[in-house]
Amino acid sequence: MNKNLNLIEKELGWLGQVIDYRFMTYFNGTTDTDDMSDPIGLTPPDADKSTGLGKLISEYNLGLTERMILALTLVPSLKPQMLDLFFTRNKKFDRGFTEFGGIKGEQHGGFLPTGETAAFIAAGTDLKARLKVSEVLSQEHVFFKHDLIRLHPSKDDEPRLSGTLVPGPGLLHKVCYDRSAEPEFNHKFPAQKLVSTHEWDDLVLHKSVLSKLSEITAWIDHQSTLMDDWGLSRNLKPGYRSLFYGSPGTGKTMAAGLIGKQTSSKDKNHDVYRVDLSMVVSKYIGETEKNLSRIFDRAEHQNWILFFDEADSLFGQRTQTKSSNDRYSNQEVSYLLQRIESFNGVILLATNLKENIDEAFTRRFQSVIHFPLPDKNQRLQLWDNILGNKMPLSDDIDLKHISESYELAGGSIINAVRFGALKAVQRTNGEVKLTRSDLVEGIRRELKKQGKSLV
Repeated sequence: MNKNLNLIEKELGWLGQVIDYRFMTYFNGTTDTDDMSDPIGLTPPDADKSTGLGKLISEYNLGLTERMILALTLVPSLKPQMLDLFFTRNKKFDRGFTEFGGIKGEQHGGFLPTGETAAFIAAGTDLKARLKVSEVLSQEHVFFKHDLIRLHPSKDDEPRLSGTLVPGPGLLHKVCYDRSAEPEFNHKFPAQKLVSTHEWDDLVLHKSVLSKLSEITAWIDHQSTLMDDWGLSRNLKPGYRSLFYGSPGTGKTMAAGLIGKQTSSKDKNHDVYRVDLSMVVSKYIGETEKNLSRIFDRAEHQNWILFFDEADSLFGQRTQTKSSNDRYSNQEVSYLLQRIESFNGVILLATNLKENIDEAFTRRFQSVIHFPLPDKNQRLQLWDNILGNKMPLSDDIDLKHISESYELAGGSIINAVRFGALKAVQRTNGEVKLTRSDLVEGIRRELKKQGKSLV
């Protein structure tokens, strides 16, 4: 923490010197230069790679102008008084100086820098140097490709540099604490982090299914080798997309959480975010696309895994165009196709029925994985895993017989155990044990949910 703050203080101090120099040259009529390192003579501090800011500078190989723009973007949040100098008024016209750019916020009391402000500090009145700044503030620069900085748009008919410089999501957290910030679950990011308390041994599946899941973890662990070192980026599209399908309770959600857990490390987290489709899908035209765009934009370059559970409502079959509603619904599907193809992370979809997913999506998945109902041996393993070795069981429980007699998915077995355990702890006869009748009653309830009866 102290190292991070120390470098931030030095970086902002250096920016302050650069701003003072620019004001001096501007008001004294000194000739400006297109080279920030000469004749300013103001060397930025060494970027300590053990700090968040230092890692950022090193990772993206940021030059002087880029570091200046990055520091300028951070100032309103960290040291807003530094920019009060830009409130200097042009006495001739009784207004601010046009070349300073910047705006006054509605609630923020200080000066909010724009692209024009960055151009003035870095280039003064030098047109050639100003064009270099425009390149840094273009959509092709790493600042914008990796969502480190945003240039909040000005009106369509105004110059792009009149947009406000704003830190990208998580930038301040990364710089100040050297770790990524978890997004807040709300309408702007309708997805919640999926944290798994399970291990792979808890996921009871056929070897062929586990093998297909291992392909996803292998991609996450080795994608940079495949795409960059082996040059496959010329022919392979970025990211990885997989469809999980099968009956409820067969382990689709658990598998998604475990993939993120296995591939995360000290240096890189692959957090799984479960998208809340009830907050995404909107009846209003264009709103669904906007909600999805927020998710994809925020998740881009974050190493996150996006998990769409019960994906039918969003990735369902397109319909014949008989009305304007059908046309807009099909437009949503087309938008989704484009976004999932260009997304450079991992997308996992889960559905009960594969047939409910539009074929156009299925063709774009790298893998389609069926999660079947467990056989009797797998059910026995599930019963053993879920009951564990701490729960007191009565002698009349025969798990082998139960697993052979009742076809249940893992999720249903968990629910049956929960019901039985609640029945057991409520008994007041002095012997608190889980009995066979407790489990059978729980099983009956689960089968009833599925429209089946206990034989």
